[in-house]
Amino acid sequence: MSTSATKQATNGSGPAPAGGSRAVGNGASVRMSAISAVTNWQPVSAPLNFVETPTQELFCANVFSRSVMKDRLPKTVYQSVIKTIESGEKLDSSVADVVASAMKDWAIEKGATHYAHVFFPLTGATAEKHDSFLSPDGDGSAIAEFTGAQLIQGEPDGSSFPTGGIRQTFEARGYTIWDVTSPAYLLENANGTTLCIPTAFVSWTGEALDKKTPVLRSMQALNEQAQRILKLFGHTDGATVSSTAGPEQEYFLVDRNFFFARPDLLTAGRTLFGAPAPKGQEFDDHYFGAIPDRVLAFMLDVERELFKLGIPVKTRHNEVAPGQYEIAPVFESANTATDHQQLMMSTMRRVAEQYGMACLTHEKPFAGLNGSGKHVNWSLGSSSQGNLLDPGDTPHANAQFLVFCAAVIRAVHKYQGVLRAVVASAGNDHRLGANEAPPAIISVFLGDQLTDVFKQIKGGGANSSIEKGTLTVGADVLPPLPKDAGDRNRTSPFAFTGNRFEFRAVGANQSIAGPLVAMNTIVAESLDFCATQLEEATGGDSAKLHEAVQALLTEIINEAEPVIFNGDGYSEEWHQEAAQRGLLNLKTAADALPVLGAPEVAELFSKYNVLSERELESRLETYLEQYCMTIQVEAKLTVEMARTMIFPAAVRYQSELATTCANLKAVGYDFDTDTLDQVTRLVKQLQDGIAVLEKALHHNDADDTKAEARHCCEAVLPAMATVRNMADQLEGWVADDLWPLPTYQEMLFIK
Repeated sequence: MSTSATKQATNGSGPAPAGGSRAVGNGASVRMSAISAVTNWQPVSAPLNFVETPTQELFCANVFSRSVMKDRLPKTVYQSVIKTIESGEKLDSSVADVVASAMKDWAIEKGATHYAHVFFPLTGATAEKHDSFLSPDGDGSAIAEFTGAQLIQGEPDGSSFPTGGIRQTFEARGYTIWDVTSPAYLLENANGTTLCIPTAFVSWTGEALDKKTPVLRSMQALNEQAQRILKLFGHTDGATVSSTAGPEQEYFLVDRNFFFARPDLLTAGRTLFGAPAPKGQEFDDHYFGAIPDRVLAFMLDVERELFKLGIPVKTRHNEVAPGQYEIAPVFESANTATDHQQLMMSTMRRVAEQYGMACLTHEKPFAGLNGSGKHVNWSLGSSSQGNLLDPGDTPHANAQFLVFCAAVIRAVHKYQGVLRAVVASAGNDHRLGANEAPPAIISVFLGDQLTDVFKQIKGGGANSSIEKGTLTVGADVLPPLPKDAGDRNRTSPFAFTGNRFEFRAVGANQSIAGPLVAMNTIVAESLDFCATQLEEATGGDSAKLHEAVQALLTEIINEAEPVIFNGDGYSEEWHQEAAQRGLLNLKTAADALPVLGAPEVAELFSKYNVLSERELESRLETYLEQYCMTIQVEAKLTVEMARTMIFPAAVRYQSELATTCANLKAVGYDFDTDTLDQVTRLVKQLQDGIAVLEKALHHNDADDTKAEARHCCEAVLPAMATVRNMADQLEGWVADDLWPLPTYQEMLFIK
């Protein structure tokens, strides 16, 4: 690939479009640059040779994994670290120096010059502080040092991240704390390598300022309550019960030439303007279609980098909307999955740049097309018991499974508002309930088999399960297939899918930490309830367990049955039925987030030591602020783009039309002014809409963040929609070479 072609593909330079004397609009110019970039694109790295380097050799190549620790640590130190990882026991701080020394040597051998404590503040993004291994020795030289104290603790500014009032500007001290349960890894750059150490982030007062700390606390609470249930069933080995997660990540790819020509994509992550393309997703031809070469090369490179980081990605494919794709890993411990998910998103964005593209993880980058979710597959299990949500071949006879499953159903019913609140954001509001994602009503899909089992339990006792069966297609050359006992339901926000629950309402751009904290905690509370009921009913007599389980399951299904729904979540009938069932329908983030301020929610999280009342209040305040700031930034950007880009283009075209009409009239032609009239009307409505939006933005009457969020939802967003409507109509009238923005047709289909 030539140097000029490389620069063109990555930097967006390209040939000037041919044309007449009139200046060509930015949109047309960028389109030509993008086309040139696509047609001249070449891989930015040598082809991957999976014969010489099989993927199994790549996996964990840059991870301070168990196998690396086993080779490099003394046996007693290794066993101490593994005991902490597997059993959740307190870390013996005396081993830190030994681990730090081995970790430093390993990292330096692989080219590392710095180490970084990586943490996850309430911004939802990743933060990291880098320090060099080198320290002056006083003799004009330097030595590489990395002590146990440096491994265990760092000190970033505790007041420069969102804290919801926990830390003020003058209260700056915060600590990062090594999380031994999540492996350290190497982050490679063309100019060097950094040792990255996953950490928790807390204030000087010990309060959580991050996403990780509550995840670890909630996993501990879940294990404690699950052990009580297992003990009742005779399992007393104490093997840690851990929640597991496998998040499916949807995303869009657009050429970077388009990305940088769209201030809305660059700043807000979504298009604030854009008329629908003549062809969208209505043909269903993109879903699982052949992956374009450039995109596939990007995917392969992403997977190579993720394998090296120990992230077990499994699936890649085209998603429903043009330009939309998905990547999915297999299950991991919830804490590790949370860290890996953040690392996956940053890796995707970084690699996309190398291929001249931008990776968009906003929930709704393009209006009128499917948005992007992050379906979090959640389960729980232990090394001795395996997956505790695996029903087996006869779920009706699997009492232990039924108790755990019923506990989840009860949790979702009792805390449906919490689950809705933890997926609430300005971005996800554009996606939820849009006939492409689950509705804002939280319900549970169980499928035919489990629904039938619980109906039998309600009727007095389950004695059969719908069998899986065999599927024959009618063509002899095709083998018979094992058929699942029930169908799937993609309209359900919380669906049982064989041996796990899939929380489908999570937004593509958010950390999975919040949803995991919620699921772990509400299920811990529910398991606590179940264990207490069973302990009291049996009094330690295992002979009474069967009868006690039957009574417990009957009570739960009678109470929580309204949340079970196997039908079409998109239908209007379901919205009406859900209201009759007493289910919540929190349509917007402004409706949902205040749930976190309810006294019973504060009691829930404080009872299980997941979040104190003050920590929960800080999160509510932070999320409301982020909601308001997101909408305010988008609204200001809407005004700026409408006034400085769209309005001038429309007026220029209006002037051309008016000049043409005047010239023709001057020579005696009666020229039809319908187009001029239409453009003039839209220009006036655009101006009026901008004025209304500016007035809504300058509103200062809100007493608190809840009121401000309500104003943003009810006044600012509708005003933005009006401005967009006028602009998108103008796009259909204004000459293409005057239109200043790359269009949906260009961004979605030029790859």
